[in-house]
Amino acid sequence: MGIQDIIEGKKQWRTHMARVKALPPDYRIVYKEMQRYLFKVGPIDLSDGPLLPGIVDFFEEGVAAGKGVLELVGNDVAVFCDDLVKDSPTYAEVYQESLSGGSGMAEK
Repeated sequence: MGIQDIIEGKKQWRTHMARVKALPPDYRIVYKEMQRYLFKVGPIDLSDGPLLPGIVDFFEEGVAAGKGVLELVGNDVAVFCDDLVKDSPTYAEVYQESLSGGSGMAEK
């Protein structure tokens, strides 16, 4: 990864966050909670993948349709996030595999 890639990544992230800041307050709160949750347990390609921009697209469509954020995601944001990443390898799964592989190696 060269310096140009880093600069381009920062520009994309700033543009993304400007879109988040343009959302209504309730949408921003839910987005930040989703982001926090996904950074803890989310997919490995979260920072450079299409998931976070896709969530903003989804939220912008909800705002345009006049829907509340909880109408879109439901009352349990964690369940909504888990459904989004259910088919993607996550850091939690990689960590669990390393633990089970690590203990198996110690027993040999």
